[in-house]
Amino acid sequence: MCCFLRIMLLGCLCWNATVLFAAGPEPTKFKASQQKAITFLKNSQNEDGTWTFNEAAGISALVTSALIESGVPVSDPTVEKALTKLVSFCQADGRICSTRSQHSGYETAVALMALQAANQSGKYTPQIKKAERFLRGLQFDEAKDVKPSDLEYGGAGYGPDGGRPDLSNTVFMIEALKAAGAKSDDPAIKKALTFVSRCQNLESEFNTSPAAAKINDGGFYYNVSAGGASPSGKNKDGGLRSYGSMTYAGLKSMIYAGLTPKDPRVKAALDWIQKNYTVENNPGMGDNGLYYYYQLFAKALDTANLTEIKDNTGKTHDWRKELADHLFALQQENGSWVNSKSNRWFEGDPNLVTAYTLLALKNCEPKPAAD
Repeated sequence: MCCFLRIMLLGCLCWNATVLFAAGPEPTKFKASQQKAITFLKNSQNEDGTWTFNEAAGISALVTSALIESGVPVSDPTVEKALTKLVSFCQADGRICSTRSQHSGYETAVALMALQAANQSGKYTPQIKKAERFLRGLQFDEAKDVKPSDLEYGGAGYGPDGGRPDLSNTVFMIEALKAAGAKSDDPAIKKALTFVSRCQNLESEFNTSPAAAKINDGGFYYNVSAGGASPSGKNKDGGLRSYGSMTYAGLKSMIYAGLTPKDPRVKAALDWIQKNYTVENNPGMGDNGLYYYYQLFAKALDTANLTEIKDNTGKTHDWRKELADHLFALQQENGSWVNSKSNRWFEGDPNLVTAYTLLALKNCEPKPAAD
């Protein structure tokens, strides 16, 4: 009888383990993959605390965030060294980057997020506040004599020295401001939503830009201003083609700005995602920007609190499991990932790509089934 009870108890424990992790990847595989990647990044850190090269504040910040988000404690020597180096990049006006950086907006945004992730004791609050002010100053708004009717309005670009805004930099600004405590009704977030909405292929009261109705598929592209731009190209009417990474970025940003699935912009974005669902490539871009896509894909769907996606054929996908299993298969023997098919946007660098992948996997963590 005692033996029988032990067998029954073992069966219950196995059943409970299955039920507890009914959504997402198998937990043991997940942890093993994550740990191999952490070990790789610890071993690839430069002596000065950076990764890849010693002025790469953005890459180093992404790696630092990825390690912290993956459970590496702030007291870990690798993380401590990285944070010390990030603080050394802080400049008087709040930007966090090398003095020669051409991408101060992007680098400051990701550095702010890394410092915020490590700020349990409040140690980095002064640097975070200064960085937040710097990022707010990048926004194209009334302070730059930009009117709400202008296509640039609400967007952010690579830095404070002219140029033009784009959706990618704007999305990083939104996420950094959110990390620093901005709410959905923050004026900067609301202004950014104006720009985000205009980068969507959806004609509506929120988007009357020249490109709005030319494709009208609900997806997003890189930039509505300065004549418009999409690395996915244009259709024969001059419409800017939607693509995966920017569509997931747009969805995430709209949720941060307080929009719900009832909003036509969110509904249209989700419809595009349903029609173009895949973990094999970056829709509209193929292998270009693939791991950037994976990171945005996972973050957006997790932020939207979606457990499953039903594709255009009606098939239901456990996206966490599918993405994680695909990433497990692509992991190198040394624990890293690298885009072996396209070096565009620096995805030939294993440190950057491994950071993107760890951040994606964080949003793929096994989820318990509903009661």
